[in-house]
Amino acid sequence: MGEFKVHQVRFFEYMPTGIRALAFHAQNEKMAVARMDGSVEICDCSDNFFQEKVIPGREQSGIEALSWVGDRLFSAGLNGEIAEYDLTNQKVKYTIDAYGGPIWTITGNKQGTHLAVGCEDGSVKLFEVNADKIQFEKNLNRQKGRIISLSWHPSGSKIAAGMMDMIQVFNVETGHSIHRMLGDRGLRRSRSEECVVWSVVYLSDGTIISGDSAGTVKMWDDCTGTLIKSHIVTKSDVLALSVSQKEDSLVAGTSEGCVVQFQFISVVLEKDEKEWVRTRTFKNHTHDIRAVAEITTAIVSGGMDTQLVVRPLLDKVEVRSTASGLRKILFPHRRLVSCAKKAGLMLFQYPSHLELWRLGESEGQAIPGSSLPIRRKPEKLLLLKVKGEEHIRCSVVSPCGEWITYSTASSLRLYRLHCDNNNISITKMSKLPKVLSSANQLCFSPDSSHLFSASTESSVHMVSLNQLGCKYVATLKPKSVGSKQAIHLLTASEDGKWLASANSDHEVQVYNLQKRKAHCTVPIYSSAVSAMAFHPTTNCLFMVHADQQMFEFSIEQKQYTDWSRSVQRNKLHRIWLDRDTPVTNVMFDPKNPSHVILHDMYMLCVIDKSLPLPENSSQFYNQLTLKSLPAEERKFYSHAFKICKTFREILCVEQMLDQSLVVVERPLTDITTQLPAPIKQKKFAT
Repeated sequence: MGEFKVHQVRFFEYMPTGIRALAFHAQNEKMAVARMDGSVEICDCSDNFFQEKVIPGREQSGIEALSWVGDRLFSAGLNGEIAEYDLTNQKVKYTIDAYGGPIWTITGNKQGTHLAVGCEDGSVKLFEVNADKIQFEKNLNRQKGRIISLSWHPSGSKIAAGMMDMIQVFNVETGHSIHRMLGDRGLRRSRSEECVVWSVVYLSDGTIISGDSAGTVKMWDDCTGTLIKSHIVTKSDVLALSVSQKEDSLVAGTSEGCVVQFQFISVVLEKDEKEWVRTRTFKNHTHDIRAVAEITTAIVSGGMDTQLVVRPLLDKVEVRSTASGLRKILFPHRRLVSCAKKAGLMLFQYPSHLELWRLGESEGQAIPGSSLPIRRKPEKLLLLKVKGEEHIRCSVVSPCGEWITYSTASSLRLYRLHCDNNNISITKMSKLPKVLSSANQLCFSPDSSHLFSASTESSVHMVSLNQLGCKYVATLKPKSVGSKQAIHLLTASEDGKWLASANSDHEVQVYNLQKRKAHCTVPIYSSAVSAMAFHPTTNCLFMVHADQQMFEFSIEQKQYTDWSRSVQRNKLHRIWLDRDTPVTNVMFDPKNPSHVILHDMYMLCVIDKSLPLPENSSQFYNQLTLKSLPAEERKFYSHAFKICKTFREILCVEQMLDQSLVVVERPLTDITTQLPAPIKQKKFAT
């Protein structure tokens, strides 16, 4: 496998925020995830839930609810504003004040013509969805309490509104309330304590389903305004509801961290009469579940424990695959750590600031697996705060350690770092080329002489760097007019001749930096690229996709290499393909040109391309077996994959100039200890 000197880094205090809302787009199989810091993630449910887009948040701009209207995404929050997102360029397109105080909920009708928002002042406001933006249309009859939850009838003619102690049903055309259904405060609650209707779902047969703070899920008849049935599911709150596309299954998320499923089934054999029956309970969260969504084959949930959990419904999964396994998305599928390989520096990206650290040094030699004595401890050199309310979208430090740059949704900053022994100072580059207004991705050339900034319409701006500042060189554009989606990956070759970019439409473009123009386009694959890099000697582009497939593309020959074709012909091992976390970085071992180093959240992998691929019938994790065999037999049983799982949850692995590895770990225990205390539950014998 090879031996490496490893820096184990645990001083990056990455802390994800809780999940506040989910919105599922059934046609495109996209899941929008809103977090407490105001950021929005777009996950492709058909591509191993890969986070293909991330829209950074802003200070003091939390999101309460999300809603898809066609292919357009809207959000609303307690700042009283409705926001529409530019999903192509990954930023907020515009915001509109609803003038009703804080907004608790937002939902679009099935026809895609209107949005309804529920406000603090008791109003339900309707907005017409036009081609360019939304426009206020009218208010429904104002009520005395805040509107907590909303749901449209599939016909678009009525709206159910959850409030304090009641549910109101409105006629959309007249704006009048046609039913007022009073809730029960529950036996476990004080009679003076209000019952909050946290979530409502309006079904096509006229059934209204509600979840409330009394811990009950209730079914109502919208014709008579009466209660059909009530289910007590928790001693605390039912915070979220979601119904399947066929309206035959319902899931409820509770503040105890449980997801409860109901199914619309016949309770008596050979009879057509159906009713809602509680069938399953899942416990995959430790804290409040603030959002749930039932998709085609799984239940997706998220809450205060920051984890996005995908729980498969095995009765809907036809073939055993990664779709049939429980999946927890814990870390972002993008890089938050950048390394200055030549200077031994590390840049950590937080939402509103950057930290620059110098790695420590060790002394002496030791046997594999042991720890070396520390000669110099790691040192924090710089804390760079972002001005304004916007959070950081991307950042990078140059390989030489002299340049730091970051971008928000509307601005880009470039700094020059001055290191004089122990004295650290930075200078902001005030005069930047106009093209560097903002970036979706940033990358320095290996010699730190150029900066590449991924701009709109899949183009890349190239600027040269010197002691005086930077100068615009060229804009690199694809050969043909293809996708205009934003670039999420950039990588440059070691010799400074090639640059590759990948966007969320799975397009990979290769540019010749000497000629400053497009060289070729890699054949489009059905899965997104999660990591890629150029081989330092052959300049072949090595790509790993979200479905765990890997390809090697020859830039000079403009075709896949023989090794890549053999991988597709012989297939990868099922254990490798069944992994549910994407590879987020690709490196190479200069001492062994045939070695490729990869990592995901749980493992570090070295692929030896000179060895055969493992067959499905062979043992995939075979290192211990090989150690027990004589040296002559090892060659017979060896295969290309060598896996190391000695590290805790991995955020980043980088290779430094001295061939040592930097492994940035973030143990989940360090995250959970910083979460607020969950609801205390009495357990037997405790």
